[in-house]
Amino acid sequence: MDKNLLYLFLIILAGCSKGEKKSPNVFFAGEIVNPTSSHIVLYKGDKIIDSALLNEQNRFSFSFDSLPQGLYHFNHSPEYQYVYLQKGDSIMVRLNTIDFDESLVFSGRGSAISNFLLELFLAREDEMPLINNYYNLEASEFLKRVDSLKNKKVALLKELQNEGEIVGDQVKIGKASIDYTYYTFKEKYPFRHKNLAHSGKMEGLPKAFYEYRNELEFGDEELTYLRPYYNFMLNHIQNLAYMTCKEKCRVKEKIVRNQLHFNRHKLHLIDSMITAKELKDNLYRYVAFDYLLKVHDTEENNRVFIDEFHKLSGNNKHLNEIDKLYSGIANIQPNHVIPDVSVTNTAGDTLSLREIAKEGKTVFYFWSAAERRHFENITKRIAILTKQKPEYTYVGINMRTSEPLWKGILETSGLDTNLQFRSNDFKTLTESLIIYPPNKCVITEDSLIVDAFSNIYASF
Repeated sequence: MDKNLLYLFLIILAGCSKGEKKSPNVFFAGEIVNPTSSHIVLYKGDKIIDSALLNEQNRFSFSFDSLPQGLYHFNHSPEYQYVYLQKGDSIMVRLNTIDFDESLVFSGRGSAISNFLLELFLAREDEMPLINNYYNLEASEFLKRVDSLKNKKVALLKELQNEGEIVGDQVKIGKASIDYTYYTFKEKYPFRHKNLAHSGKMEGLPKAFYEYRNELEFGDEELTYLRPYYNFMLNHIQNLAYMTCKEKCRVKEKIVRNQLHFNRHKLHLIDSMITAKELKDNLYRYVAFDYLLKVHDTEENNRVFIDEFHKLSGNNKHLNEIDKLYSGIANIQPNHVIPDVSVTNTAGDTLSLREIAKEGKTVFYFWSAAERRHFENITKRIAILTKQKPEYTYVGINMRTSEPLWKGILETSGLDTNLQFRSNDFKTLTESLIIYPPNKCVITEDSLIVDAFSNIYASF
């Protein structure tokens, strides 16, 4: 893999012009083969910088008189990838959406760091089967193997730095991408190893195993949206929170993840460790969504969690989104009346979910034409449940599908069209019923919620 990396760089860099960059202008353009969207969107962090339509030849271009130097990413829905931009850059990209990352190549002045980051991403994908096998090894051998992989990437970065192809802050971004990728594997090791090799028991680690933690950076805003860095922070906080629980909370290992106190530990770790504001906000958001969406804890515990969240992160940039999620979950607890959300039937009449569920036991499930396989599977499942559990009425709610397409699909589906409805307001529907994950269903009896977080496959 590493020889191929080096050969690719030699080919690409041979075509890159050198010399001092005198112009402050930045040019970024390219060609998309088999496009999946009509445009490209350029982001800095989570902020849109600009968008560009594809022309008849499926080409796009961005041109800026000036642009802050740093890491950006471009989105061609549903895919995205990094590009590093600074003054004087003139970068071209070509890709085929059928094989998005593997086909993507940058060229032109300033493209070396973007190619390097891309190749690190592809190398990680190729190495994952190897890393998964390494988790079986004892700790000292695991460290030796992982560090060997890491050092090869560091040597390549050093070579490009010596040649003047990757310079200044680009070196920092490149090194961080290497370091935090392999640091993440080390954070995961104790947990993966205990499950694979030690029957669920955590073994002792060599004294120097976590030595890399002395080099961690918790306050560099430029790293906030670097994927290996962010992934590391999630795993690092999870690891520390688990160890805190294991020492202080005296609970069984298997259920720590779903405990309120475990998630409160994570909030406090973020508060005490992370100094970069945007990174801190994003990590808080992840913990809040992970707990509220996946644990399905009691109403009282959810309230305790959100109060703690507000105390620690009252000025969080995602606060409104998180509060809406909390309110939505609070409104669909058992014995609450199902939210009064409007949908339409095939005749075009508007009804509320309360009207539909007012008598008897009802199961609401959700589908979209965009997920054809999911729809086909869920149709088969509903046919089975209708025979096995006839005491329930199975009501399908369609989302994000045009009315003509929705009706056309129903004509050939074999579903009872009297029990099929369509939402005209996806945002209200998802905020009211918290539609996650895709196989979720909501069970009611006489319009009162029995379970708003059931699974159409596992709950019957």
